[in-house]
Amino acid sequence: MNNDVYLSVGSNLGDRQANLKQAVNLLDQNSAINVKKVSPIYQTQPVGGVPQDDFLNIAIHLSTSLDAHRLLDELHQIEQDLRRKRIIHWGPRTIDLDILYFNHETYQDDKLIIPHPEIANRRFVLIPLLDVLTDDKLIAKTQQQLQTTPDQNWVEILHD
Repeated sequence: MNNDVYLSVGSNLGDRQANLKQAVNLLDQNSAINVKKVSPIYQTQPVGGVPQDDFLNIAIHLSTSLDAHRLLDELHQIEQDLRRKRIIHWGPRTIDLDILYFNHETYQDDKLIIPHPEIANRRFVLIPLLDVLTDDKLIAKTQQQLQTTPDQNWVEILHD
């Protein structure tokens, strides 16, 4: 379990809290993945201009023995298990799991771009991410990105 990974997870269809919880549980059930920390749940305004319900978002810090491409396959399987349908770009979804950082590595191919290219443009990613980051360089970088992001959408911690 030597790869240090940060994920962004969101849901805005069905029982959003249950979808998030199920995604975390499915990650945790994988023997090659160790979920280290999960952020509080945030209710967030959707981006992209598609009319849809608000999202619930979390960030997850995990360690894994999987390489980045194999982890992506596992995340896509979880999305499939939770009935994600890819119909409208930036549209509603039961679950969305994105790799934000994989160690300090960079990937850019037809399947995977890491670090995720939209991190600095998404308050719904930056705010929960700060709750789970343990890497001082990434904390400083994320704080700077949050101060300079063009995204003005609201992000509120969810209180039960």
